[in-house]
Amino acid sequence: MTKRKRMPSDAIVDIDRLDWPDIARRLDRDGFATTGRLLPARLCTQLIRLYDTPVFRSRVVMSRHNFGEGEYKYFAEPLPAEIWAIRELAYAHLAPIARAWAPALGLVTPFPDRLDDFRKICREQGQTKPTPLLLSYHAGGYNCLHQDLYGAVVFPLQLAILLSRPGRDFDGGEFLLVEQRPRAQSRGHVVPLAEGEGVIFAVRQRPVSGRRGTYRTNLRHGVATLRRGRRFTLGIIFHDAA
Repeated sequence: MTKRKRMPSDAIVDIDRLDWPDIARRLDRDGFATTGRLLPARLCTQLIRLYDTPVFRSRVVMSRHNFGEGEYKYFAEPLPAEIWAIRELAYAHLAPIARAWAPALGLVTPFPDRLDDFRKICREQGQTKPTPLLLSYHAGGYNCLHQDLYGAVVFPLQLAILLSRPGRDFDGGEFLLVEQRPRAQSRGHVVPLAEGEGVIFAVRQRPVSGRRGTYRTNLRHGVATLRRGRRFTLGIIFHDAA
């Protein structure tokens, strides 16, 4: 594994101090949970400035694939120290939730406590490419409802952090979640986020307790049409890509 520089201790809010029991309850109840302020404004600006630097392994123009209007770039190894720290720290708190969900979701992949150990499992299945990404939208941009699946190994939760300022840098562009419930109409959520705030959500499915036991519902996520300005988001996906 490539050695990474240590991130300054004041670079991000202490992820360990988030109310993780409450986040776990909200994930169990709704399939998503917001974090409150996660990144300071200074770091949001710093991450946005990375977009035009050579720290990425690939660029995807959404319209070429009917994904929407906008583009995103996947970070290359070694990940910037800030990105690695967010991914590693968040994974450590989400791994117990993933293990609790796994039986109901039929997942047999183990979710060890450490991200490096989980990435070894990804590599054994040929999933070797890092998946954290920066997404960029201009006015008129949007992201179709989708799921971020890159191979056989899937971590059931992911994190998106808004880097831009709603109402100042852009209007519109709300984060969207749609839950497809068995034998029922789909349920939609509009999740308002502030600059530096994150939302944790189910990648593909979540377990739901019903009168006849536990069942699975499918979730897809996307971004509503941007009416004005430019919007940047940091996406943290924990499984790697083939």
